[in-house]
Parts: sequence; structure tokens; C-alpha cells
Amino acid sequence: MSDINYIAAGLTITAVTAVIILFIIVIILVLTRKGSSGSPHGRPNSTTFESFPPFTPAHKLAGMRGEEIAKRVIGTVLREDDILLNNVSIEYDGNPAELDNVIVNKYGVFIIEVKNYSGKIVGSADDFEWLKYKTTDAGNIYEKSVKNPIKQVKRQIHILAKYLDYYGISVWVRGYAILLHDNSPVDSEYILTSIEEIDRKVHTADRRMLNSKTVTSIKSLLE
Repeated sequence: MSDINYIAAGLTITAVTAVIILFIIVIILVLTRKGSSGSPHGRPNSTTFESFPPFTPAHKLAGMRGEEIAKRVIGTVLREDDILLNNVSIEYDGNPAELDNVIVNKYGVFIIEVKNYSGKIVGSADDFEWLKYKTTDAGNIYEKSVKNPIKQVKRQIHILAKYLDYYGISVWVRGYAILLHDNSPVDSEYILTSIEEIDRKVHTADRRMLNSKTVTSIKSLLE
């Protein structure tokens, strides 16, 4: 083989090697970007599927995502002296209650129930359950019974008020529901439809104001 052929073969090998090295570098860069997306420290955002435990059933996952979104929404209206408690478990006279969010401040005690119902909801304010209709991409319609948050919130208000009164704290408890898809089938004073409405409800003095000692006592009981 002539010297020219040897040189040409060497250049060909060098070019192939360069292409392989470049390909490897590109793969490393892509994987690095995937690992670091979502936050400055490489952790995924709370609203991405990667942030939730694996093998979580779809309906559980939807509820968890709804809670994360609700925390962010409620967080936008909180003021310096507001206390937000999440996933509060209480029981009064054998009746348990799970409260998604409780805001305690000088204006009172507020329950904020969150529903991540998607699809069309049918029902009335007095129904114990509502019907949810969801249409798939294939055009199939599925029907499912879901809790009526109005009935749920009224029950939670009663239990929380009795629970606090049992410990010597007599306060006016108010409760509301947020439907993240804004698809409530009824208009109700118990359904909040905007951030401004949340802000107004939890920061309006229409009852006896609470002092800092009472606020601290309620916080201690619910933590």
C-alpha cells in the first residue's frame, strides 16, 4: 500500500473515532440535563410524575397532585401571621375527620378542602355524592361517584368546632372547598372559585377576632 493510502486510511479512522467521541459526549450531556431538570439541585418539580412514589394508583396520584397544587395556590394568599396546617387528623365523639388544609389566624379558623375532580360533574348541593363523567380519547364515557365536598366540608366544620370546644376553645369555624378544575355543578357559598376569593374569605373580620394566645393554642392542638 502506498504512503498516500496509509494516510487516507489513518484519516478515515480518526474521523470515525471523532464521530464516536462526539456521539458519546452528546449522550452524556442529554442525560445530565434530564437529571438536573426541575430544580437547581437536580430534584424534580413537585408537579411532575417523577416526584411521586412509584406504583401509585392513578386516582391516588391525581389526589396527591391536587394537594400540591392547592398548597401553592393557598400559599399565594398567606400573610405573615397566617398559620397553614396540612393533612390534619382529628376525632370527636368517635367521628374522625381528615382536613386537607386548615388556616389559623386572627380572623378565625378556616378549613380548605381540595378536590381534583376532572370531567363533567353532576349533582346538587344536598346530594351526599356527585356523579363524575369523563370521556376518553376513544370516545368512551365513564361514570363514577365522588364525594360532595359541600356535605364533606359541613361535616368537617361541625367536628372541628366541637373538637376545639372540648379543649376549651370556642371559636367560629368556617370551611370551603376548592375544585381545581372549576367544574362544580352548583353555585355555593362553600365553593371558592378564585385566589381573590380565598384571600377575602380568610382575611375578613366578620366574627370575634382571635388573640395570639388562642391562635397558638389552636395550632398546638392541630399539629
